[in-house]
Amino acid sequence: MADRVLSQQEIDNVFKKLHDDDDDPSKKAQVYDFRRPDRIAKDQLRAIHLLHENFARNLASSLSGYLRAYIAVNLVSVEQLSFVEFTQILPSPTVLIALGMKPYDGNAVLEINPTLVYPILEMLLGGSGKTGKIEREVTEIEQSILEGLLRIILNDLRTAWGAVANIQFSIEAHETEPQLLQILAPNEAVVAISMEVRIGEASGMMNIGIPSIIVKMLRQKFDQQWSVRKTEATGDEHTRMLRLVRPSLVNLDARLQGPKLGVQALLDLQDGDVLVFDFPTERPIDLAVNGRLKYDGEIVVTGRKRAFQIQEKVTEP
Repeated sequence: MADRVLSQQEIDNVFKKLHDDDDDPSKKAQVYDFRRPDRIAKDQLRAIHLLHENFARNLASSLSGYLRAYIAVNLVSVEQLSFVEFTQILPSPTVLIALGMKPYDGNAVLEINPTLVYPILEMLLGGSGKTGKIEREVTEIEQSILEGLLRIILNDLRTAWGAVANIQFSIEAHETEPQLLQILAPNEAVVAISMEVRIGEASGMMNIGIPSIIVKMLRQKFDQQWSVRKTEATGDEHTRMLRLVRPSLVNLDARLQGPKLGVQALLDLQDGDVLVFDFPTERPIDLAVNGRLKYDGEIVVTGRKRAFQIQEKVTEP
C-alpha cells in the first residue's frame, strides 16, 4: 500500500476529535485494580464506620462491667485492604480467631494484640493488669480463660450488625501466626476495622477483618438502615442508658412560691414582725428537680418523716 500524506485539515480534525473525547465524561478512562475486584463504595464504608462506632461504645460498657475496671474503646480506622495486606499489619505472635458468619458463607477474622491480651488475663486471674512486655504465644489454658471475653465481644458485634443483618458470629478456629491463617485468598478484599482498647495504663489494638464480598451482598440493607438517621432508640439502648444514669444523684426542693422581699426590708425586720406569704393552704406546692420545676404536690407525713406526695407533673413554658 502506498503511503499517503495527511493534509493539515485532516491532522487538525484528528486532534479536535481527541480534544472532544477528553471533554466527554462518559469516555474518560478510570483506574481499575484487578488485584482488588471486590472494592465497595465509600458511602458504604462510612456506614460501616458508624456501625462500629456504636460497637465500640457498647463494648467499652460491657468490658468495664466484665473486668470491673474503666475500659475505653476507640475506633481508629475503617479501610479496605487485600487479605495479605491485612495479615501483614498484624503482630506475630498474636491472638487470631477465625469467625463464622452464619447464614453467610465465609469467615471473618478477629485479632487481639498481646499488649492487650496479657493485662486482661492477669485481671481475670485477680491481678492488677500491669504486666511487662510479653512475647510468646498464649497457652491452651489461657485460651480457655479468654472464652468469656470473646463471648462478650462477639455478642456486642452481633448486636451492632443486627441493625443491618442477623449475622451469627461464632468461633471456628484459633491461631497465633497471621501467616498460618489461610481462610481467604491472599488477594481477596477485606474491610479492616481497627480499634484501640485502653485498660488503665495498658493499651492495645483489636482488629476485625470482614470479607468485602459479604459486605457488598448487604449493600441494599445498608442503604435501607443508614441512609436515614435512626430516630428511635431500641429497648437495649434504653436499658443501657438507664443503667448509666441510675447511680446519679439529683436535688429535690419543695418550695412555697410567695412574694419577694428586698434586702433593705429584710434588714429592717424586727422581733414580732409578721410576713404574709399569701399562699392558700389548698394550693399545691412546687417541687423542683435540680433547680427546675417538675411536679406539683403537697407535704405529707409518713411514719416519723416528712415526704412530698406528687399530684401532677408540671410542663414548664
